[in-house]
Amino acid sequence: MVLEEVAQADADIWKFAFEFITTDVVKTAVELEIQEALAKHGGSISLSDLATAVGFTHDDKLRRIMRFLIHHGIFKKTGDDHYAENALSRLFTRDKMAAFVLLHRTPPHTMSGITPEVLRTGKRPDVKPADGKDTWSDSAYENHMKVFTDAMEAHSRVTTSAIITNHPEIFNGIQSVVDVGGRHGMALECLLKAFPMVRGISFDLPEVVAKAPPRGGVEFVGGSMFESVPKADVVMLMWVLHDWSDSSCVEILKKCREAIPAHGKVIIVDAVVDDDGGDDEYEGGRLVLNMIMMASTVQGKERTLKEFSRILDEAGFTSYTVKNIRTIESVIEAYP
Repeated sequence: MVLEEVAQADADIWKFAFEFITTDVVKTAVELEIQEALAKHGGSISLSDLATAVGFTHDDKLRRIMRFLIHHGIFKKTGDDHYAENALSRLFTRDKMAAFVLLHRTPPHTMSGITPEVLRTGKRPDVKPADGKDTWSDSAYENHMKVFTDAMEAHSRVTTSAIITNHPEIFNGIQSVVDVGGRHGMALECLLKAFPMVRGISFDLPEVVAKAPPRGGVEFVGGSMFESVPKADVVMLMWVLHDWSDSSCVEILKKCREAIPAHGKVIIVDAVVDDDGGDDEYEGGRLVLNMIMMASTVQGKERTLKEFSRILDEAGFTSYTVKNIRTIESVIEAYP
């Protein structure tokens, strides 16, 4: 009963986020005049034609928005990358309810800067890019970094507990684990309490691990996951790949594969979005998270299983399995 209550609470917290983000996404859809574009095409349109109509240069971002809206009953999918209007979407036009929806538009902010300009250009004016990628190292963001670190630690406790409770066999026979992007080691501390014989290494940027407090036997190593990853039986990527583009993920995964032995594996802990609109209690939360990543990163995204399969194949992995841990994320075990 306790496990069921925890799972329900985890689903419920994403419902709160869903209500907030959905309002923003609907307003953006109205500003983009997506319904008007469908109406001009006879009520049905392909993704590429829709992107052209609303001025997008990134089809994938528009696909993610449409997936989110369709999941919540606005528009419908009629084929691969093909969409149609429905009774609800027809209300979101300038001559019906659009003006009322836009009346409640609020200024964009840190985690919900979903605006037509950001989505069309792929650039956030309040996110400083380094070589086209996000950077969190600017000293001006020191307070934000503390909030971010605290949030990641809270997330790590909940998700790691879900893994240990629902699929402890994932760590059977494992002697060493490297948590890539492990920040201050919270996930590993939880793992080492459950599996005390495991050696745990939290691997992150030097400036991140330099500020890490002592953490229950966790070893801290500084470096870049784009250069090399410490050797271990298991390399874990928890909420890391969703920050990066597909090409960057392939680079990261190649370095992780180089770090494990032939009998080892890479564990990816991330949301796996159902492209056809999953019906479990967490799918709405996964789509919320996808919108958050679109708004708060330059190239980050939540991926479908097909998308994960593609980047794993490009990185040289031969097989993988997916485990449901009864929360918003799943565990993907990738084998060399």
